[in-house]
Order: sequence, then structure tokens, then C-alpha cells
Amino acid sequence: MKRGYVLHHRPYRESSALVNLLVDGIGRVDAVARVGSGKRSIKSILQPFQPLIFEFSGKSELKNISQIEAAAPAVPLSGYSLYAGMYINELLMRTLSVQHNAEALFFIYHQALVGLAAQFCESKLRYLELALLRELGAMPSLIRDTQGEPLIPEHCYQLVPELGFQFVLNSRAKHTYQGAMLTALNDNQLLQEQFLEAKRLMRSMLQPLLGNKPLVSRQLFIQAAASKVDGNN
Repeated sequence: MKRGYVLHHRPYRESSALVNLLVDGIGRVDAVARVGSGKRSIKSILQPFQPLIFEFSGKSELKNISQIEAAAPAVPLSGYSLYAGMYINELLMRTLSVQHNAEALFFIYHQALVGLAAQFCESKLRYLELALLRELGAMPSLIRDTQGEPLIPEHCYQLVPELGFQFVLNSRAKHTYQGAMLTALNDNQLLQEQFLEAKRLMRSMLQPLLGNKPLVSRQLFIQAAASKVDGNN
């Protein structure tokens, strides 16, 4: 049996669903699942943030999934954490294809959901984005600069596309980041004062992969934040 999470699903023909999954040890898998009806319907568990176990078969990219069961209770996300989970799912849907063998992402994804269920924190999103970029081969070294020298926390570095981080004296130059933030991101030890800079870096790295189409979940997150601010005034 395989373990996985539903990233997205939609109706497919009669009494079936087209399901996009993140599967342990494999990565993204697209499959057709028979939903059924009445007491035998699996609609209630074929949902995002619900850990599943299942079997799938087929030689084409679109698999057939069967023997679907809940592996554990759904991860309870609410508030900002729910929007963050929606963002993660949309991000993976937009950047991963079935050709990407993102085997290592499942456990990192699971950790992110469990962490968000405990408490919302931006750093959990940054660590998952970092893991995703590394799986896709799109993240330069956060240990050494373009000259092969170790990154120094007190120095500033400019991101040079396809090369990495280059030491610069001008901290106000475009696409420049503090060595301390880069080191903390690499070690999954971001401080709150580094969150904004880390977000700026991740957006810059993800933009070529996402294209110009805006993320729906990001807009929902912005609206929720704006509503909270209005409610506090």
C-alpha cells in the first residue's frame, strides 16, 4: 500500500474523480478513483489534508487508484494555517508534474501540515518552498558563494541567475540578501526578523516556475489578512 495526500481533485465521468496526489517515495501521481455512492462512497476521505493509503496501477501517466482508506484523521487546519495549506497544495500542483521524481517531498509536506496545525508560522512555508526548489534543481547553494567560498553571515550576497549567490559590498543592490538569512534558511532556523527577506527570496526563485498567473490561495490569504486588520480597527 502507498501513502499519500490529495493535492487536488475534481469530478471525472460518472461516479469517478480525477485525483492529483503527493505519494510517499514517488512524488506527484495523477489517478482516476471510483468515488462510489451511499455508504460505500469515499468522498468524505478523498479530500486535501487527509492522510490516505491506497493502491494504484496502470502504465500510462494517468493511473487507476483503488483500495483507498484513511490512514489517520485529517490534519486539522484552520484560520491562516488553512490558507497556508491551500497555498502549499496549489504551489505543488503548479510546479510538480508526474515526470518529477520528488520522492523526498512527502515527509517534508507532512511535517509542514502538522506544524501548521499546531501553530501558524511563515517559516514552515519557507522551508517547504526551499525543499521544493531543491527537488526541482532550481535552488543554488546556501552554503557556498559563486566562488566556492563559504557564505559569511555578516556579508551580503547578490543572487545571480543560474550561478548562485555572489558576494557584494553594496547591500542595496538588486536581489541582495544577508548571509545570515541565507545560512538560517539552509539550517531551517529562520528568525522572525528574517521572514520578510526569506519570503522575497523564495518569491524570486519561484516566479519563473509559476509564471504570471496569480496563485488563488495567495489572494485568499491577502483577503483574510485584510479582513482581520479591518476587524481590529
